[in-house]
Amino acid sequence: MAPKSSDFPSADSDYQSGFGNHFSSEAIAGALPQGQNSPLVCPLGLYAEQISGTSFTAPRKLNQRSWLYRIKPSVTHEPFKPRVPKHEKLVSEFSQVNSSINPTQIRWKPVDIPDKPTDFVDGLYSVCGAGSSFLRHGFAIHMYTANISMENSAFCNADGDFLIVPQSGRLWVTTECGKLQVSPGEIVILPQGFRFAIDLPDGPSRGYVAEVFGTHFQLPDLGPIGANGLASPKDFLVPTASFEQESRPGYTIIQKFGGELFTARQDFSPFNVVAWHGNYVPYKYDLSKFCPYNTVLVDHGDPSINTVLTAPTDKPGVALLDFVIFPPRWLVAEHTFRPPYYHRNCMSEFMGLIHGGYEAKADGFLPGGASLHSCMTPHGPDTKTYEATIAGGDNVGPHRIKDTMAFMFESCLMPRICPWALESSYVDHDYYQCWIGLKSHFNPNNTRNSHNNNWHPEIQQ
Repeated sequence: MAPKSSDFPSADSDYQSGFGNHFSSEAIAGALPQGQNSPLVCPLGLYAEQISGTSFTAPRKLNQRSWLYRIKPSVTHEPFKPRVPKHEKLVSEFSQVNSSINPTQIRWKPVDIPDKPTDFVDGLYSVCGAGSSFLRHGFAIHMYTANISMENSAFCNADGDFLIVPQSGRLWVTTECGKLQVSPGEIVILPQGFRFAIDLPDGPSRGYVAEVFGTHFQLPDLGPIGANGLASPKDFLVPTASFEQESRPGYTIIQKFGGELFTARQDFSPFNVVAWHGNYVPYKYDLSKFCPYNTVLVDHGDPSINTVLTAPTDKPGVALLDFVIFPPRWLVAEHTFRPPYYHRNCMSEFMGLIHGGYEAKADGFLPGGASLHSCMTPHGPDTKTYEATIAGGDNVGPHRIKDTMAFMFESCLMPRICPWALESSYVDHDYYQCWIGLKSHFNPNNTRNSHNNNWHPEIQQ
């Protein structure tokens, strides 16, 4: 049964808002039990079912779980069997057997939409990652290209949380907690274990996916910034309960488990939840609502100032995976090289571009493309960007970066790259050429810059 546009929320008011809240929602008034989670007989004859995103004994401030009140419990299905045909391009345990290391800067051109019918599941493929879903520590970065909606099936990721970044084409995401409409420029987080289906109202869609094992995304601490700024909790949107009760013979649950796909048949939709409450939920966020902070005197801020969400490790300040964006903003620093500086990073950086151009790459980095700069691999502005920047001299006034949205997945782990990503026809083998033209500007007789680090045009005599 194909969904209609009226089935999906179209305004913020159609969602619940907040990050990490304890939410509750009823599609039918009175469906939620009062005073307890699991009464002997639930209202409306529903089944109570808990989904836990953390261990039962996790500290209260970290504990995540929700109670779902459904027409039939999710256990009502036939045994899981390996999916046929096997999906050959999903990885959740990265090793020498299935991936390799390469410190070279790598860039991919945008991948074409496939010619044959391909839904989100079949169009999903791993690019790189580190660690293991079995050991509950690590991450995977995937991309997807799809041209048809999922039909009479739902996907469940038992390995970790998905953070999906659509680059072209909207996604209509049906979850057990309700429906989400996700447009390019928005992201959606689908936590481990939730069943979901993706429809494509605009036809072909393409995008990026980050997956984290053993932890969940959270908002970064603001520190000296204070109480406000970056991503505001109120701008995260959570679905409201809606349910399907029609018989669905042959409905298929596709479960990703250890990077492999399994299927189980049942005769009803998994989206039969009439009411729910808890803090373990799917949610979405509009990146245009991000409030960036920037330097107002000299030097370029570190990209961490643009972190939207972080998946932490046990080591303070070290992320398993950060989701960082480079949105429209003003650049005002004086006597400063304003594009991102040349850099070698102990973290590894995977970048994507949703629309527009990226300030440090004049050529070759296109919407739908990607790049990988691994641990301690040097990177930075290309030759055209560098030369154009220094040619402007010291008297460049404030400049607004507009019509762009780039992002970065950054991790403390060193990524291994999947063979199909390295062997892809979309690899830009000339990427290194963008820096080859950088020439020496060394002049031992020119000491102006070193003598004028505190130079300001408004006080120059």
